Amino acid sequence: MTDLILFWHRRDLRISDNVGLAKARARSPHLVGVFCLDPNILERDDVAPARVTYMIGCLQELQNRYEQAGTQLLIVQDDPAKALPKLATALEATAIYWNRDVEPYGRERDRTVAANLKEAGIEYQAFWDQILHHPKEISTNAGTPYTVYTPFWKNWITHDKAEPCPDLADAKGLDAAQQKTAEKVGVGPLPTAVDLGYGWDNPLVLEPGEWVAQTRLEHFCDGAIAEYQADRNLPALDGTSTLSPALKFGAIGIRTVWAAAQAVYNRSRSDETRDGVRTWQQELAWREFYQHVMYHFPELAEGPYRDTYKNFPWDNDEQRFDAWCQGKTGYPIVDAAMRQLNELGWMHNRCRMIVASFLTKDLIIDWRWGERYFMQLLIDGDLSANNGGWQWSASSGMDPKPLRIFNPASQSQKFDSEAEYIRQWLPEVRHLDTEMLVTGKIPKGDRDACDYPQPIVDHKQRQAQFKERYSAQKAQAKSS
Repeated sequence: MTDLILFWHRRDLRISDNVGLAKARARSPHLVGVFCLDPNILERDDVAPARVTYMIGCLQELQNRYEQAGTQLLIVQDDPAKALPKLATALEATAIYWNRDVEPYGRERDRTVAANLKEAGIEYQAFWDQILHHPKEISTNAGTPYTVYTPFWKNWITHDKAEPCPDLADAKGLDAAQQKTAEKVGVGPLPTAVDLGYGWDNPLVLEPGEWVAQTRLEHFCDGAIAEYQADRNLPALDGTSTLSPALKFGAIGIRTVWAAAQAVYNRSRSDETRDGVRTWQQELAWREFYQHVMYHFPELAEGPYRDTYKNFPWDNDEQRFDAWCQGKTGYPIVDAAMRQLNELGWMHNRCRMIVASFLTKDLIIDWRWGERYFMQLLIDGDLSANNGGWQWSASSGMDPKPLRIFNPASQSQKFDSEAEYIRQWLPEVRHLDTEMLVTGKIPKGDRDACDYPQPIVDHKQRQAQFKERYSAQKAQAKSS
C-alpha cells in the first residue's frame, strides 16, 4: 500500500499551481488535504467578516476540487499544533506537507507543529509557494535584506520566475474505515461563516474559489491590464484586477498570475500595453517586497521601522477616529473611501493611501489604529501588505522619502476630477457642483442642507503641526 500523505492547506486554497501539493502528489497518489480552522486566528479581534466569508467559500470549492481529483479535503476546527499530529497518528500517515508562511504567528505555529510531529515520529516537509522567490534569495551586494523597494525591484525582476505547477489529479483518498477514524479525532463538516460568528450580508468584491480567480485573471489580462498604468489610480474606474483576496488566500497561484502577465507582455505590440503590464508586475513585486520584509523584520508586526516613530506624540483623539471610521470627516474623498470600505470590505489602493495619510498626518492618530481597523474589514486583509502600506503612509516604514503628506483636495482633483467616485459613495452630496466635491470647499449652508459634516480639522494647520512634531522627533532620535 502506498504512503498516505496529508497536505495541510493554509494560504493556498487551490489544487492548481500549488508547490507543496504538487510535491506531495509526486511522492504518493494516496493524498488527503487538511484545513484547520485555527481558533488562535479566528478568535482574534481583527478578523473581518468578509474575509472569513470569502475563505469559507474558497474551502467549499476546494472540497469539490478534491473530490474531482479522487480524494478529500478534511476540515478540523482546532489548534493545528494539537490536531495535526493527532490526525496523522490516527490515520497512520507517513508525512504531512505544507507551504511556508512569512508572518510571525504562522512561522511560530509551524515550528510548534513540526516539533510535535517530530516527537510523534511523523515526517514533515515545507515549501515556498506564496512568493516567487525565497526571502533570502533576493539580497543586496552586502548580503543583507532590502529595505527600499526600487533596488529590490531592480534585483528581483532579473531572476527567472518558476513555471506553474501541475494540478492535483488521480489521487486516492480515505476509505470508509479511515474516514470514521478521522471523524473520531475531530474531522467534521465545513461550518459556515455565520457558524463561526462572522456574518457578512453585503456583496463580495471577488467571489470565492480558484475558478473565479482564474477567470478574473484571464479577463484582466484580456483587457484592463493594457491600460493599467493610466487607470490604476482612478477609483471610479474598474481598472484593477481585484485579485487581492485570491492572492491573500491563495485561491490562485502567484506563478500562474506572473505567467499570465508575462504572456501579455511578450505578445504585446504596443509600448502602452507593455507599460501597463510592467506596472502591474511592479505591484506584484511590492506584494513580495512586503512579504520579504515581514520575514526578515518580524518586529514590524508590532511597531514602526523608523526610530523617529518609536515614541511619537500622537493625538489619538477617539472622536476624530470614529468620524474617520464612519466616513464623516467632512473631506469628500476620504469619506467616500471609508464608506466603500465599510460597505464592500474593500477599498481602491489609491484611496487606501489617501485615507491612511489623512489619519496619520491630518488627524495625527497612530497608524496602528488604522491598520487594525482595515484588518477588521478588508476581504484581502494581509498582515504584510497592510502593515507595509500603513507604515509607508505614516512615514514610519521603509521609504526613501519618509515624509509624504497627501492633500485630499489635490488627490481628488487629480484622480477623481469629475467626482464620480465621490458621488458613488456619498449620495447625500451627489447633487453638488463637481468643483465643490473635488476641492472640498462646500459652503456651510450646503453642508447643513445635505446633513454633511464640516471638516473636522484644517488640513493646512494640521500638516504644519505634524511637520513640527516630526522634526522634533527626528532631532531627538538623532541625539539619543
